[in-house]
Amino acid sequence: MKLHHTLLLGACLATILSAQQTGSSGIDRSNLDTTCKPCDDFWRYANGGWLDKNPIPGRYPSWGTMSVMSEGNRERLRTILEAAAANKSAPASSNERKIGDFYASCMDTAAIESRGLKPIQPQLDRIAAVKDVAGMTAALNDFQQMTPIGPYFVMSGQDLKSSKDVIANIGVGGISLPDRDYYFKTDPRSVKIREEFVTHVTKMMELLGDKPEVAAAEAKAVLEFETALASSMMTNVQRRDPDARYHKMDMAGLKALAPGLDWTGLFKQFHIAESTAINVGEPETLKKLNAQLTAASLADWKTWTRWRTVSTAADMLPKAFEDEDFRFSRTVLSGVKEQQPRWQTCTNAVDRNLGEALGEVFVKKHFPPEAKRRMNELVENLRISLREQLQAADWLTPETRKNAVAKLNAFVPKVGYPDKWRDYSAVKVDPKAYFENTRVASLNNRLYQLSKIGKPVNRNDWGMTPPTVNAYYSPLMNEIVFPAGILQSPMFDLQADDAVNYGAIAAVIGHEMGHGFDDQGSKFDAEGNRKDWWTVEDRQKFDAKAGCVIHQFDTMDVGEGLHHTGKLVVGEAMGDLGGLTLAYEAYKRTLKGKPGPVIDGFTADQRFFLAFARVWGSQYRPEAMRLQLNTNPHPLAKFRANGTVMNMPAFYEAFHCKQGDPMVRPVEQQCKLW
Repeated sequence: MKLHHTLLLGACLATILSAQQTGSSGIDRSNLDTTCKPCDDFWRYANGGWLDKNPIPGRYPSWGTMSVMSEGNRERLRTILEAAAANKSAPASSNERKIGDFYASCMDTAAIESRGLKPIQPQLDRIAAVKDVAGMTAALNDFQQMTPIGPYFVMSGQDLKSSKDVIANIGVGGISLPDRDYYFKTDPRSVKIREEFVTHVTKMMELLGDKPEVAAAEAKAVLEFETALASSMMTNVQRRDPDARYHKMDMAGLKALAPGLDWTGLFKQFHIAESTAINVGEPETLKKLNAQLTAASLADWKTWTRWRTVSTAADMLPKAFEDEDFRFSRTVLSGVKEQQPRWQTCTNAVDRNLGEALGEVFVKKHFPPEAKRRMNELVENLRISLREQLQAADWLTPETRKNAVAKLNAFVPKVGYPDKWRDYSAVKVDPKAYFENTRVASLNNRLYQLSKIGKPVNRNDWGMTPPTVNAYYSPLMNEIVFPAGILQSPMFDLQADDAVNYGAIAAVIGHEMGHGFDDQGSKFDAEGNRKDWWTVEDRQKFDAKAGCVIHQFDTMDVGEGLHHTGKLVVGEAMGDLGGLTLAYEAYKRTLKGKPGPVIDGFTADQRFFLAFARVWGSQYRPEAMRLQLNTNPHPLAKFRANGTVMNMPAFYEAFHCKQGDPMVRPVEQQCKLW
């Protein structure tokens, strides 16, 4: 995974939605659980009625208002793609024809079934022909142009200390479980997952044609091999620190670090100059990988490579492979009961591989120009609020305050879609060859990214496709990005009451702005460079504020004796708290000192906080909840809602909460950022 992508995606929102629009208030009373007092459990009060009426569908690990919105967007994309697939008169070179043919090839399960293992057979044959370590490293290099399987790869990324420059990045991977800790934890759930993983690999190897006893031995070898790989990998908490993943060197340094790998050959096949600057995200893991070239037997390397080949291609192979992959990856790990319909799989595949071609059509049909204008207006309103907060933060020295305001002023908002669309002219699509289409599109995307190395950064690039229901902040670009997919009703409604829009979409805007000043984003300056622009004294005070949030999430019991890891979720939790505070202040400014209207029995402040809580109206399967707690930097939905508002005196006042109520934190424990 790219370093700049890690930073970017780490700032991404996991689940976001606004209140349903009902009547004039924007608050649907049937969504509430009025048997629960808002000062006891605000999340339950705001969402309990909806959650009780909307159990998790079998094909999902979790379900919430965000999920409903994503479903709506997928239906819109389905309509676009089915029309494109039916339009055989569109020129073969047109994006309409390409997205239509790609979708058709994915939907043609009969063709996929009839082809069997033919799509991956050349790669399997190549593995079988490997005779020594040199042959294995050559094969691993070549596979980076085919089905990427790891355990190392080259990519592009901005230089953390010179963000205008794009350099080569060396990443590591190759493990099949969600996180390195899954290989080492000794709790019953983790042990069971490893047992299920061995069963899963065994079944997949049997589907490749191996005898049961051979497949069982291979599965154990794969687990041992990946455990060795995982042993030196960073934890999720360590990976959040950009400094820990910045190790700049030249080609000589890379070769000295891992001399057993053919770096010259890898760079040559992707036309990357050996003179380019290189960042290695996890040098210790790369050293371990280099040692494993000889520590592990050639037979184990070949077994693991065969496993990764079939595993990464499972959703493009006959149904038996897809079914077994679903059983482990979705049912065992996340508790999902049913596979999604094929059209959803194929819609996601087109978005993943030809996202801007599909996004261009989506924007034309479903994103009015007025939405972009209104969003830009909201961004500027929140920028004013944050500027006022920074200027009023008396704990900051003038020097740090000046730098913080300069960074805020340099924020670049991107709304809806890119100014310039990607060129897919090099992608040839065959309506009968889903596997090859995926490979061609994936390689095209890879080459596009690698072509940036050695060039100035392209500030038009987006890290998400336009239909995506999400948003992000990039510290290296110092930009906040809101794809058109998230700017849809009921998340963002041009006709909605201001209190509701500010509680929902404006809180999202504030969240992304807040990432520029969270525990990691605050390490980057106005130009996106990793730079210490804080005084030592100010940084210590800021770290104490972050420590308050860490302690809060470390100590909140989520049930079954489980807790969040505060150091993992602190960035997102700070984004939530800072974002909602900004949105509230920006909303109050729109009232110009006057009280907001009381509508349908709710005050303006009550509607504001209810809209925010409805954003987090989600519930999880037990397996999915554990997976998120173990791997995801976003807190669980309930604790994003409650954990944020319980730090805001304005919430207490809105719902008349008092000290001693569960939703009211003692004054000395309330977290405040600015």
